[in-house]
Amino acid sequence: MERPAWAPRSIDISVPSVSRMYDYYLGGSHNFEVDREAARRALEFMPGLPKIMQANRAFMRRAVRFALDEGVTQFLDIGSGIPTFGNVHEVAQAADPGARVVYVDHDPVAVAHSRAVLEGHDGADVVAADLRNPQDILDSPEVRRLIDPNRPVALLLVAILHFVEDADDPYAAVAELRDALAPGSLLVLTHASYEGIPLPPDRAEGAVDVYKDIRNPLIMRSREEIARFFEGYDMVEPGLVPMPRWRPDTAPEDEDPYAFSGFAGVGRTA
Repeated sequence: MERPAWAPRSIDISVPSVSRMYDYYLGGSHNFEVDREAARRALEFMPGLPKIMQANRAFMRRAVRFALDEGVTQFLDIGSGIPTFGNVHEVAQAADPGARVVYVDHDPVAVAHSRAVLEGHDGADVVAADLRNPQDILDSPEVRRLIDPNRPVALLLVAILHFVEDADDPYAAVAELRDALAPGSLLVLTHASYEGIPLPPDRAEGAVDVYKDIRNPLIMRSREEIARFFEGYDMVEPGLVPMPRWRPDTAPEDEDPYAFSGFAGVGRTA
């Protein structure tokens, strides 16, 4: 397999990547045949996956605008993935040119592309780090340069926590980040769940098994389990709901049924 110029030498292009599969679902071009093959296998079981990804992105943009309306102009986007149109810095800085954004991802392709997109951009940067090691993120030069620890931050964990297994204690990681942020900070979160998927459970499990096969298990948590990530936060109305029902721009009834898979919510620290 020929390595494209945009692919860092350090990555194994024969192994599927969750970030590159996500890019494929969204119609991007920074993915390999191995990613497309895995994604197509998942789509055989759950053909609405692209609709779910689109609903994630739409929620993220609404939540960023909400944060700005609340006076929060600093954004820490962990698990940011490969840049696509309508990224956090584009949405935030269109409304407030002074907004600051730090992206975080552990996928070398996502980090390399983010650096290319952000080259010469003083108000946004990217960190190569892992959610499971919050202190590495908080101590990074990029976060120290762009994020004022004395002012509220919008912490974005969009479509990332369902890739962190219970053995790695994602609740502790989220709590550590919460405790490091200033009062008035926001948690913006989406998470996959079997609840809301318009499929019989065994069909949905087929897609989940694809991720298990590529050694990136997709952890489908219940609404109650997802709500635990908001401990220490006051939920913003309308609470933890299917993505199209969180402060929608258009009538949720017009959305594709798959868009209601999983949950989204925003919380605020006191």
